[in-house]
Amino acid sequence: MFSGFYNTGLVTFQFLMRLVASFNPKARLWVEGRRNWELGLAQKLAGNVAPIVWFHAASLGEFEQGRPVIEAFRKQYPAYKILLTFFSPSGYEVRKNYEGADYILYLPADTPDNAHQFISLVKPEMAFFIKYEFWYNYLRELKSANVPILSFSAIFRPDQLFFKSYGGFYRNMLHAFNHILVQNQESVDLLKRIGIANVTLAGDTRFDRVAHVAAARKEIPLAATFKNGQPLLVVGSAWPEDMNVLIPFLNTFNQSLKVIIAPHEIHDNEIERWQTQLAKPSVRFSKANENTICSAQVLFIDNVGMLSSLYQYGEFAYIGGAFKQGLHNILEAATFGMPLFFGPEYSKFQEAVDLVNEGAAFSISNVATFTASFSKQYADSSEAARISRTYVQRNIGATAKVMQVVKHLLITE
Repeated sequence: MFSGFYNTGLVTFQFLMRLVASFNPKARLWVEGRRNWELGLAQKLAGNVAPIVWFHAASLGEFEQGRPVIEAFRKQYPAYKILLTFFSPSGYEVRKNYEGADYILYLPADTPDNAHQFISLVKPEMAFFIKYEFWYNYLRELKSANVPILSFSAIFRPDQLFFKSYGGFYRNMLHAFNHILVQNQESVDLLKRIGIANVTLAGDTRFDRVAHVAAARKEIPLAATFKNGQPLLVVGSAWPEDMNVLIPFLNTFNQSLKVIIAPHEIHDNEIERWQTQLAKPSVRFSKANENTICSAQVLFIDNVGMLSSLYQYGEFAYIGGAFKQGLHNILEAATFGMPLFFGPEYSKFQEAVDLVNEGAAFSISNVATFTASFSKQYADSSEAARISRTYVQRNIGATAKVMQVVKHLLITE
């Protein structure tokens, strides 16, 4: 019965996406990216005789989480082809040319027919689902075809449907997995309580990814010139709600401080409005040179792909999204060792909870709380910096644990 409701819901969702596609760019990409997917996939796979493994990520964040495992698999098992799918345009459109996978496409909607045809075409030797992805029809088809299924970097909470008295349909999806590798002990305990025994506490593969990114960081001479030896606050993925706190703070903070702001989305009008609201001189990266940048106190980043390297110049980091949209990646900053600041809605992000509890991160709710927290760290940030750096270092290693399970399944299944 529940499968019928599930499938009806999917049909309704597809109808609504097509309905709004005419005026919503993301919905249009979602619909167009799946148009004639069967023909496109068959053409991609034509002539391939190598075994295929399938990785699925919901969006860009999950892809970055899964990337260490994808690249470790490629290195350890070069004879396999890698197929990578995305649910969201924000993942596919950014990583559709990723060289670490052989085939990249949108995941067709999880209808019974789509799932059957997809698995029949791909014939995967193994399937990987990153963090939160649970698709009933795909899992059923994979299980029916005796394909080993892994979930990694997963995290579970008591309020999820899996653990409700009426959540049997969702619990059955978890039983389809050959192995689930989770981020924390609470997830282990929750799964074992509902009879899921093939569980490993492996941690979060994002720690491996951010450590790699930090080691491979690029020098940005213009940012170093802008810093000019002064304390620097790097603001990553700022939304308007974050700027509503940051701008009043910056207008009243009267000690030496340079600020780099990377908006979550780059809109010229929005950046210009923020510049007019600031009482301190600012410049956009695209318009900066060695002369104009020295006189500015705020640098706006109006490009993508630079943020993870910018953190190397900072003494402090503010990470956006935790007022409404969802907290963005705090580990990229933490790996460089600095106190972290973000909005109040962070409870679903384990690393944020950990770092707040350990004293390296500070949740703020308004200008006053940010001013108080920042001023204290400005006076002495050494302990918070040490904690954030060591936190990342001690959590590295999840990828190796995933690959141990992969090796076992490839040999025994």
